[in-house]
Amino acid sequence: MTIVKVLIANRGEIAVRVARTCREMGIRTVAVYSDADRAALHVRSCDEAVRVGPAASRESYLAIDNVIAACKATRADAVHPGYGFLSENAAFARACASAGIVFIGPPPEAIEEMGEKTRARRKVIDAGVPVVPGLKEPIPEGGEAAAKDYALSIGYPIMLKAAAGGGGKGMRLVAVPKDFDSALATAQREALNAFGDARVYIEKAVARPRHVEIQVFADTHGNCIWLGERECSVQRRHQKVIEETPSAIVTPELRTEMGRVAVSAAKAVRYVGAGTVEFLVDGNTRTFYFLEMNTRLQVEHPVTEWCTGLDLVRWQIEVAAGGRLPWTQQDVLENLRGHAIEARLYAEDPARNFLPSPGTILELRLAEGPGVRNDCGVESGSEVPRYYDPMIGKLAVWARTREEAIARLRRALGETVVKGITTNTSYLARVLELEEFRKGDYDTGLLARAQDRLLRAEKTGDEEIALAAAAIWQCEQDQRAALRQAAANATGESAWGRAGRLGSLRRSR
Repeated sequence: MTIVKVLIANRGEIAVRVARTCREMGIRTVAVYSDADRAALHVRSCDEAVRVGPAASRESYLAIDNVIAACKATRADAVHPGYGFLSENAAFARACASAGIVFIGPPPEAIEEMGEKTRARRKVIDAGVPVVPGLKEPIPEGGEAAAKDYALSIGYPIMLKAAAGGGGKGMRLVAVPKDFDSALATAQREALNAFGDARVYIEKAVARPRHVEIQVFADTHGNCIWLGERECSVQRRHQKVIEETPSAIVTPELRTEMGRVAVSAAKAVRYVGAGTVEFLVDGNTRTFYFLEMNTRLQVEHPVTEWCTGLDLVRWQIEVAAGGRLPWTQQDVLENLRGHAIEARLYAEDPARNFLPSPGTILELRLAEGPGVRNDCGVESGSEVPRYYDPMIGKLAVWARTREEAIARLRRALGETVVKGITTNTSYLARVLELEEFRKGDYDTGLLARAQDRLLRAEKTGDEEIALAAAAIWQCEQDQRAALRQAAANATGESAWGRAGRLGSLRRSR
């Protein structure tokens, strides 16, 4: 099968990134956009563009009928969902199949198996994959008392987690029993808002947890391999901030075992395409447990591409067209090289509790140089809307060693200039300076513990006002000095006379 035209059912940097690979493959592309994104970079990065609704994502990027209609109107024969929005929506994958459109992703059955977290836990347990002790079913309505008893039986601290999705939404750490009720209410509210499903379940909290994930890839011919790990423990409120590969704590033996288990989890649901199996690794014992499987391309996939030299989007398209994986597991082992780190660039203000900072980007200058990659969804003049996730891009670097990669990312962050809105670039640079990070000895609680150190030097915005005021004051002083000089010149003393007087003064020394 040949894919001729791909509709990219997403926005921002991932839509731009997918369009680039399609262009290299000679595949025409269709962008979709909401009213808020009419002039967005991803719209101009594609060959065609179709409006799918108003600014609200539920009426545009999440509206399955609108996206399918855009496919039909443009005669797109395939859809790439990116990440987020409809990327892990089994109903969307089925709607594509019903319309005769190739969904560049796993089968809807695999999405369903791994999409509901408690269902996924049952599936991988049957496949012999280790999991964190926890409930196999979501807490039922009216089952709060039984849930509390179960939490006591496995011991605090525990995690409350959304059953219908991940990404840190609907997740709460509960340290002591007295906090259970309020944490449950908050987790259920967040889960309902994020996934339209308020159900949550209980897991035992892991000591000094490291969040390490394995990239897997499978085709329709029975081949499935892993492509190394990604360390994702630098998180704020369960949202990843900085990712790297390889992990500082993963030995070759541990990598091989985690890869084997990840492939087993993928095969258990007859997976096809790019997927990521996420694990929690106990920081003390190095024991690892299945966390969840993301049935899509990950935000942090560039670090894997750096260390393998692969284009994972190209692989996605080729596999969706019926192709075989071009690599074996041995090829992976022979070609993993160097160290890569990625930082997520957000339009947010760390000094104001990371409040989103929408607005117009007056100027954007991106870092360049050896081993530097920018995946960006904006440019100078772009409007960052308030309706969507505030991530505007990703900055990823590669170097021979971890130390060189950290130094390169620091340099690249220093060269990144975004004017007109507030971003987290300075905050990211300070994360790289943390001793724990530099040593590789950190866990998912790093940013929370280092909050005072990270925010102490953060600008509040008053500095820019002070600088502007100082500049105005200096300008006024210069103008007054010029006026005084002009008045002195008007006294009648000629330049020749003034020069003679100054010469006499010099001779008298």
